[in-house]
Amino acid sequence: MEVFGKPLLRTALAEAAKLGRSTGPYKTIKYLPTPRLLPVPLQPTVHLRSLHSSLSVMSTLDKFQADLAGTWLGHRGTAAFDLRSDIMTTPTPAMLFAVQQTTFLDDVYQEDTTTLDLEAHVASLTGKEDALFVLSGTMGNQVSLRTLLTQPPHVPSNGVYLTLEDIKSKVVLGDDVHSCPTRVISLENTLDGLITPLDEIRKISGFARENDIRMHCDGARLWEVVASGAGSLHDYCQYFDTVSLCFSKGLGAPVGSIVVGSKPLIKQARWVRKAIGGGLHKSGIVTAAARVAVDVTFGKGPNGEGGLLRDTHATAKRVEKMWTDLGGKVLVPVQTNMIWLDLKSLNSSTPRFIELAKEAGLKVNGQRIITHYQIGEETIQRLGGVFEKMAAEKGTGNLDGNHGEVERRGIYGNNS
Repeated sequence: MEVFGKPLLRTALAEAAKLGRSTGPYKTIKYLPTPRLLPVPLQPTVHLRSLHSSLSVMSTLDKFQADLAGTWLGHRGTAAFDLRSDIMTTPTPAMLFAVQQTTFLDDVYQEDTTTLDLEAHVASLTGKEDALFVLSGTMGNQVSLRTLLTQPPHVPSNGVYLTLEDIKSKVVLGDDVHSCPTRVISLENTLDGLITPLDEIRKISGFARENDIRMHCDGARLWEVVASGAGSLHDYCQYFDTVSLCFSKGLGAPVGSIVVGSKPLIKQARWVRKAIGGGLHKSGIVTAAARVAVDVTFGKGPNGEGGLLRDTHATAKRVEKMWTDLGGKVLVPVQTNMIWLDLKSLNSSTPRFIELAKEAGLKVNGQRIITHYQIGEETIQRLGGVFEKMAAEKGTGNLDGNHGEVERRGIYGNNS
């Protein structure tokens, strides 16, 4: 792996420069080995000496590089043609390098400096006192809600986001022994790619405080809200007691979420996390990549300064225009990186859309398309071709018996 280490070393140096970190430590490494993700059919250092005279070796080298590209190299990787979700992104070279350099200390005893640094950094970004790394968004929400107590979920009456009127229609106030008083209000933002406005959250939070009710935000994609310009992390998080944020959705880290809140709440959350099996003894191996994801994909400040998410929103608007220019409609406005296609508007169906996408080498998940930062131009062109075929088939009766079942799920289905 001697020679093939050079490009990854250059990538690591470039990423370190982007992060504002010293490149000195990296320069002391002669070569940075490329992780062995796929079997290598040749010994690179033996064959590269005769590349100028051996076409067969060149083709083998190209195959090696293509195999490597099929693992994690951005828009040339496995996520490049996958429009099902932004959780399909793969770890970047900088993330893998961070894992190689990470600490291996105990997070249960709060000793792992990589994890403690990530928690402190995200707490600062969100304007909260403390934070707690968890393994998934589901765990983050469970830890938060079990820390605050729980309440059944409710669907917004306007079909976009919960309003104060929705809350008032469901809330149970008072201390009557025969009732079950509301103790926590939990809001998701974004909700299926739709933004709950800051002003509505402020009104709901004011009502909650007046009635001694705690507030939690399922902010798995709150990064996207900030990238849209709707407000900073500080702006949104100030109205909640706890907020969970996902490192894999959109940001591209391989695993993990984080819960932010006050020091007493995070102390209690550590107990809850331990009770449901979330304590990690060597957490740095996952938190190192998460820190890179925050700094590079989201950005270095509470407004996502210098991040990559804004471009994914522009791509989503471009996909929407490609669809609507052909006569298609969307189910809800495109506000972030999520597009909900009204397949019936082109007299098509979910099975047909999936079939055509597969023929084009794309993976889709029903009527929802998510654009993430590893989606490249070739993917957009292929998707445009799929749309054109669907428009050409309009009126040919491709609607089938499964269409109604899919549609009944609506936008509030169980997609990640």
